[in-house]
Amino acid sequence: MGKKVLLASPRGFCMGVNQAIKMLEETISQESGTIYVRKEIVHNVALVEHFKSLGAVIVDEVDDVPEGCAVVFSAHGVSPSVREKANDRNLKVIDTTCPLVTKVHNEAIRFAEQGYAIILIGETGHKEVTGVMGEAPDNIRFIHDEKDIDGLAGINSSKVAWLSQTTLNVDETQKIVKHLREKFPLIQGPPKSDICYATRNRQLAVRNIASECDLFVIIGSKNSSNTKRLAEVARETDALEVMQIDEPEELDYLDFALLSTIGVTSGVSVENNQLERVVSYLRKKGYTHVEERVAVKENTTNPI
Repeated sequence: MGKKVLLASPRGFCMGVNQAIKMLEETISQESGTIYVRKEIVHNVALVEHFKSLGAVIVDEVDDVPEGCAVVFSAHGVSPSVREKANDRNLKVIDTTCPLVTKVHNEAIRFAEQGYAIILIGETGHKEVTGVMGEAPDNIRFIHDEKDIDGLAGINSSKVAWLSQTTLNVDETQKIVKHLREKFPLIQGPPKSDICYATRNRQLAVRNIASECDLFVIIGSKNSSNTKRLAEVARETDALEVMQIDEPEELDYLDFALLSTIGVTSGVSVENNQLERVVSYLRKKGYTHVEERVAVKENTTNPI
């Protein structure tokens, strides 16, 4: 067949990101005055720069927003203390939190109200983790990996629960939960996995083709958790080389003569035109055969 591109499917935008982007677009078009966005709306450099070009101002905290102005909360969610500060400053809040992140917040509230110690699995410092921990700071203990479990002490083993960030590596999270169950046999979990459908499906799509690829290109920004997890999965599934990029020019230094099959996917914060630019670039490099591989049909009608 010669040079070819394998497109992993599903890929790209998820329901939560699509909702957040549309809400910010509508806010910019409908609201008068400057629109402030607390943190990045999603972890995607190109999209953030696009909204800046439309006049949106990215701020670190609501304290940086003038009183009475409109502020957009990102898809990653915020803690109750952020909402309280926004209310104190009389800000008009547009909340784009992903419904699947809200689900984890609600689970944390429910477990805390029932007196559970909550072990939250996640990525250190991630905005989603910070927001969930803010719901029940006295009840939640954070862990990043299996090694952190040994440091968990002073927990009532008869009343403990676990939750997770929505964008983690599925297999690694299952290993952590298995270890937690060994330490706390009575541990409770969420009624339905906290790792969202889109994260699971995109990881499955990468696993479906990675072993066939001389190079796997993951499109998505370096600060995107779900995109980093896709790169991890590609490496775990024996792709010979893996690159995480925002723009196709980042591939310029490669010796394409050594690469027969290139896998391509994109994270949930990546719009389709970013992917199309990469595919177009590869076509110009001689990869004229582009094949889509569907690992699972994605159903977003009831993802929670």
